[in-house]
Amino acid sequence: MKAIIPVAGAGTMLRPHTHTQPKALIPVAGKPLVSHIVEGLQAAGIQDFVFVIGYLGDKIQQYIEATYRGRLTYSFVRQEPRLGLAHAIYLCKDHFVGTGRVPVIALGDTIIDTNLSAFLASPTSVVSVAEVDTPGDFGVVEVDDKGLATRLIEKPLIPKSNLALVGLYKILEAEALFAALAAIVEPVLAPNRHDHPQTHLTDALMALVAQGVPIATARVNSWFDCGEKETLLATNQLLLRRASHPVPHARYPGVLLIPPVYVPESCTLEHAIIGPYVAIGENATVRRSIVQNTIVGDYATLEDLVLRDSLVGNDTTLRGRWQAVNIGDNTEIDFNV
Repeated sequence: MKAIIPVAGAGTMLRPHTHTQPKALIPVAGKPLVSHIVEGLQAAGIQDFVFVIGYLGDKIQQYIEATYRGRLTYSFVRQEPRLGLAHAIYLCKDHFVGTGRVPVIALGDTIIDTNLSAFLASPTSVVSVAEVDTPGDFGVVEVDDKGLATRLIEKPLIPKSNLALVGLYKILEAEALFAALAAIVEPVLAPNRHDHPQTHLTDALMALVAQGVPIATARVNSWFDCGEKETLLATNQLLLRRASHPVPHARYPGVLLIPPVYVPESCTLEHAIIGPYVAIGENATVRRSIVQNTIVGDYATLEDLVLRDSLVGNDTTLRGRWQAVNIGDNTEIDFNV
């Protein structure tokens, strides 16, 4: 098996953070999103990866090479223009057609809580699914009584199923997959084509089902599309709980650390309450502050703050202020107004 990790998107819903770094490199629970995905697949036995890069792709390539050189096999494919997920996967065809490799596709901005080893051991092609409240916002799968896909459709106007595709796929029939992708993508790339429609992997999977290819469905425990601040913080919570990072109480006298937290040795903490659900970046500084449910970037400085439910970027300085008051009887003061 060989994994395809599409990480070409601009991550517009996470701006301003994604003005300067790709979404896949935003830190969660102590390391970038893409590292959680790569290392999960590695632990399940996959050692060979293709990264589809685009927006700020050089930064992703530099990170992968610096972090994983000698630890896994990798290559890069650039997606320009960005014409959707089907186009991104189609660009990887030379890595699979005629090679006997089985593509495993894992979206580079989605954290999935599932048994990856069991997923990859499926005897048929398989896609990960979850029940959702708004299926019209997703690619949707209809299944038979054995859990095999009978129909897949992207963002249906009238959904007949609430099972959504959530970003993890294993397709045994690689040759058929890339033939189906070619039928979708190549007309869009024609020289006389002036529009740029988005292409959907869901349509290629439906073409496989129409050919009689069995595609099983595997329900996940939970999943997070980390395209917005709220889901990124929820992912941070999940991964902090799962990782059980040691809490270095002795290293920071006068600081209360409430697990789960991630605190690297390079950071500076003084007179602070940190946690729960806080991940602090390398060489960050927190003084005289209370921080909860927050991701703090590398080299950030927080002073004199009460901060919660927040994302703080790299090389950022954020300072509050202390108040002194002399309050008489029958007085109410609200500093939040």
